[in-house]
Amino acid sequence: MLGILGVGHLAASLLAGLQRAGFAAEDVVLSPRGRAVEMSARYGHALAQDNADLVARTKLVLLAVRPADAPAAVTGLPWRAGQVLVSACAGVPLAHLPVHPAKAMRIMPMTAAEIGASPTVCFPDLAEARRVVEAFGPVIPLPGEADFQVATVSAAVYGWTLDLIRQTADWSAAQGLDAAIARRLNALTFAAAGALAAQTRQPMPDLLHDLVTPGGITERGLQVLVGHAMGTAWASACDAVLEKLNGTVARP
Repeated sequence: MLGILGVGHLAASLLAGLQRAGFAAEDVVLSPRGRAVEMSARYGHALAQDNADLVARTKLVLLAVRPADAPAAVTGLPWRAGQVLVSACAGVPLAHLPVHPAKAMRIMPMTAAEIGASPTVCFPDLAEARRVVEAFGPVIPLPGEADFQVATVSAAVYGWTLDLIRQTADWSAAQGLDAAIARRLNALTFAAAGALAAQTRQPMPDLLHDLVTPGGITERGLQVLVGHAMGTAWASACDAVLEKLNGTVARP
């Protein structure tokens, strides 16, 4: 039995992914706050009386509350041996989730989980939770929590990518291209670049070298982006996100 503790925007996407992956409605219990009533009506999941009831009734608990609320949300609940907490709370280290004698792991899914397309990093890689995490998309196990923290920056990059798709589609539509075609074309263009980078072992500089024909359109656009210090700005944004993640919950 799977319990969802914290039914907000991210949990709604995760529930859609679980439903898409074939999880039965009766195998999922929701904590009674946030969008729980809405999700219960949509998918037929039961509602727990409170968080303690949810933990008592389930073997695996997915935590999706706001990061600042995560430690308090799991403190004092009836955790037991053989149980697993799966935390989707960005920036909250395992040491701040007092669930002993239950096990705990961290994941960082994206809202693309609703279509089974979220690349989801995890640490540690617990076999008991694999079926749930795989419902969201490709699973990427990491060797340590420091690696997990760095990898979580990609969840922010996911949002930036959506904004780049929006901006490029809006520009294309402003030039007269049909808006629906512009959105689909640019979305698939980003997906194609990602698929090539993920599925080939060719070094990234070599991939770019093959694309950037001297005097060509790719080179011209990159010249403008380099001139506007795009790379520096992008790295600074990643640094800022990692700094925020590291300060999400005060260290003991």
